[in-house]
Amino acid sequence: MQALTREDLFSLEQYAEQRPDFRAKVMAHKQSRRVPIGAHAALYFEDRLTMQYQIQEMLRVERIFEPAGIQDELDAYNPLIPDGDNWKATFMIEFDDVDERRDALARLIGIEDAVWVQVGDGDKVYAIADEDLERENDDKTSSVHFLRFQLPAATVGAAKAGAPVRMGIDHAQYRYETVLDDAQRAALVADLD
Repeated sequence: MQALTREDLFSLEQYAEQRPDFRAKVMAHKQSRRVPIGAHAALYFEDRLTMQYQIQEMLRVERIFEPAGIQDELDAYNPLIPDGDNWKATFMIEFDDVDERRDALARLIGIEDAVWVQVGDGDKVYAIADEDLERENDDKTSSVHFLRFQLPAATVGAAKAGAPVRMGIDHAQYRYETVLDDAQRAALVADLD
């Protein structure tokens, strides 16, 4: 997918006018891009539209309108757009209760490296986690990680040919897997163009 440029973005004034419709479009788009794995983890697959929305929201909240500031946001979020041979996702560990979340994050150190995708009968492809910065320490992992699944050519071909896609987590404290439904699969296959 093509990286975003300043020309792809609304000005702050334009965005204020377009935001309700644009936000509704993005929220509908995101529905098929969320893949829950068990009750407490989910992958939110990113693409050009989700990153445009993220940038627009950051510009709006921070009131950024100067070219250098806009470029900083583009530089921060463009790396999360898939490159045609990978899937990129925000991985979230989700517990509503604060104490339960704290305990889980202490038990789940390394979980970000145990997340995988499998297309058809191919090998599991494990995520490359947090390429921008480390998000765990000796005491706990983070509740948010950024993952890249770098897919071999055969895996890309199988996905485009209609093979089923499974995703899961192989962590000693959290083992779950799921099969993508048709809408999820179609959304992710579109990222492989």
